[in-house]
Amino acid sequence: MLQIHQFPHPPLQNYGVLIHDPDTGETAAIDVGDGPSYMAAIKETGWTPTQIWVTHHHHDHVTGLPEVKAASGATVYGPSGIAGVDRVLEGGQTFEFAGRTVGVIHTPGHTMDMLNFHVASEGIVFTGDTLFVMGCGRLFEGAPADMWASLQKLMKLPAQTTIYCSHEYTQANAAFALSVDPSNMVLKNRAIEVDQLRDQGDPTVPTTLEAELATNPFLRCNDPAIRADLGMENASEGEVFAELRRLKDEF
Repeated sequence: MLQIHQFPHPPLQNYGVLIHDPDTGETAAIDVGDGPSYMAAIKETGWTPTQIWVTHHHHDHVTGLPEVKAASGATVYGPSGIAGVDRVLEGGQTFEFAGRTVGVIHTPGHTMDMLNFHVASEGIVFTGDTLFVMGCGRLFEGAPADMWASLQKLMKLPAQTTIYCSHEYTQANAAFALSVDPSNMVLKNRAIEVDQLRDQGDPTVPTTLEAELATNPFLRCNDPAIRADLGMENASEGEVFAELRRLKDEF
């Protein structure tokens, strides 16, 4: 199995990730937003990246790319328009890492170039700033319909899929989720667990799709209780999502 090393780095409560195959020695770095933090993680683990996977162009995901690429000689996979990308990817394509197939899922919304990386054989997906623990990314470039379509792609993955996202925003996301889904006992209990983890200095990432389907309001646009709370019983799922995203922006 792949070994995974997750670590926090600046500037926006980001998480960096290294994934390593002990049999081949191959290592992938996900979204190199801060060079010094990644170089420290590489030194700590002894894993030198052979690949770098880029989800999107925002500075907190690519600022460290030149440093880590130069130090490691890694091949960079990601969307078009990003300096340093060696292999430009689009949704629906695949590539190989350590004898495993990595599926590329295009998830526009937060940005229009957003890519997510799914390693089906390992049951893991790297969602960048598309899907967070109990939240989703702000719509800096896409429309609500774009993000809702993107989330639906992720919702089709196996429920036991482990989700690695790029930020530790969970406490704020849980507070918003409770405001629109107050009768959800699974959510209430999870929010308590999240507070306990953060009080101990522990991460809330990764999560699972199963947990998100039960507690993330942005994946629950067909839930009768949420619809009733919003007064949108007869609205489409896309309309409910758009209203939830608007409310979260103002929360």
